[in-house]
Amino acid sequence: MSNIFLRNSKGTTSEHVKWIKLEVPTSSRTQLIDITNLVAAELSKTGVKNGTCSVYMPHTTAGLTINENADPDVARDILAGLAHLVPVTGDYRHAEGNSDAHIKASLMGCSLRVPVIDGRLALGTWQALYFCEFDGPRHRHVLIGITGE
Repeated sequence: MSNIFLRNSKGTTSEHVKWIKLEVPTSSRTQLIDITNLVAAELSKTGVKNGTCSVYMPHTTAGLTINENADPDVARDILAGLAHLVPVTGDYRHAEGNSDAHIKASLMGCSLRVPVIDGRLALGTWQALYFCEFDGPRHRHVLIGITGE
């Protein structure tokens, strides 16, 4: 990806954004994949100590969320809850047969923003960044934008 320099009203560079493309292959139709360590590794390569890390997912049948990573049953329960709320089959009209995936992706969202403090993602003790697959398996990716100093 590329570096983008934002310019303030005086025409001088005010902030530097480093964009990184991170591949996230999935192996089943629905799954939550903890991408925290992958994002943290890319953050450490930038040398940014204080700023913001944005994660954006350019897919319409997958999402992103922050949730607990200490107990794997939490990820399982999230998927089970979403399956209950939005079943695979229903009164859907979308011809591709993956309407449930589009709805689940909309519920989860397509981006996250995490403060960077002292060179680390400022996540809570139990928090992790999750890539949420709802129409896999597929070869997916996320874009990571890191700003700061």
